[in-house]
Amino acid sequence: MTDDTLKQNNKPMNNQIMNNQIKANQTGIISTISISKSGLWTNNVALVQLLGLCPLLAVTGTIINGLGLGIATLITLVLSNSIVSLIRPLLKSEIRIPVFVLIIASIVTAIELSMNAWFHGLYLVLGIFIPLIVTNCAIIARCESFASKNNLFDSALDGFMMGLGFTLVLVVLGGLREIIGFGTLFANAQLMFGSIGETMTITFSEDYSGFLLAVLPPGAFIGLGLLIALKNIIDKRQSAKHAVVIPDAEPAIN
Repeated sequence: MTDDTLKQNNKPMNNQIMNNQIKANQTGIISTISISKSGLWTNNVALVQLLGLCPLLAVTGTIINGLGLGIATLITLVLSNSIVSLIRPLLKSEIRIPVFVLIIASIVTAIELSMNAWFHGLYLVLGIFIPLIVTNCAIIARCESFASKNNLFDSALDGFMMGLGFTLVLVVLGGLREIIGFGTLFANAQLMFGSIGETMTITFSEDYSGFLLAVLPPGAFIGLGLLIALKNIIDKRQSAKHAVVIPDAEPAIN
């Protein structure tokens, strides 16, 4: 058999391999986009799943408080998802939930000690809501429904995007309540950014006396409700744009 014949016989095989690689890359890209979109929008922890509402409503009096708790939750989601994905071949179904809780509690304890050491002021402001991250149903839900069934990269990405989506809601709600309630933005930024944060505060009006309802619990509920309503309106408009109008079938002519 000549070399030319061998090359001709190998061409279909090489083409098949290349096609399989292209399909695998496309599948990976689609998976990454789907996971990102789910965490940020379509399956947002706060706006769709309505999980973690206790800390969300309690600490979002200012944008810095919301950002601090959001980052702590994001780190917990990424680390817990990654660890669960790595040990999933070793987990038995009977003990998986206690193991998930133990992993989450260990991570949150480390974050709490770190915040107490390096961000003590913010640690005092957030208080009990830092250890309560352990009880956030969104974290154990991602461990159970996603990380325990997927590879390390997808699990870490899912944790990051879910945490980022939750953090964005915390920041937006905290910013709205701070602006309406106090007339400022980035107040007490030094709690997170140190001495640099002292110059970050934006004051919209020196004579603004504040709006008490915005910083009280009812203001948090109203603000979250408005954000959920806004998301639903955007989703409906997007659905209407992509809707396909099917014309009525014409009657058959005999």
